[in-house]
Amino acid sequence: MDSRIGYDTDFLAWTEEQARLLREAARERINTPIDWENVAEEIESMGRSELRAVESALVRVIEHLLKLEYSPAADPRGNWRRTVREQRDQATDGLEDSPSLRGKIDLAKAYRRGRDYATEGLEQDRLAADLLPEVCPYMLDQLLDAAWWPVNRHGLEG
Repeated sequence: MDSRIGYDTDFLAWTEEQARLLREAARERINTPIDWENVAEEIESMGRSELRAVESALVRVIEHLLKLEYSPAADPRGNWRRTVREQRDQATDGLEDSPSLRGKIDLAKAYRRGRDYATEGLEQDRLAADLLPEVCPYMLDQLLDAAWWPVNRHGLEG
């Protein structure tokens, strides 16, 4: 992989490749005073941070989409929609910077967290936690689609 191309087109893939190359170089240069293993680990951790940032944004998207879909409350809907838009943008930006992140996203884990956060908010509306699906009802493409919104179960718009 040409490191310049990877860095500009897929940061995560670049970090993984650079870490691999550093470890390979470390095996060949035993007397070099550079802490090759920790340098490689730090580069890999940058890629993992990108993944965590995308997953964190998806947790917030899921949380607020669940609230939009299940809550009978009218007032906070505009704020929930704005949060979804902002977090979709964050996730989309991260995936554009590192397309290989898409295959590493743990959507089930993001859903569990988003569902837990949504449950806390929905309990204020006196909705039981078991009302929300146990398994993520949304596809990744829906979570990222700026034009897609779930239908509210109480007939509310927006």
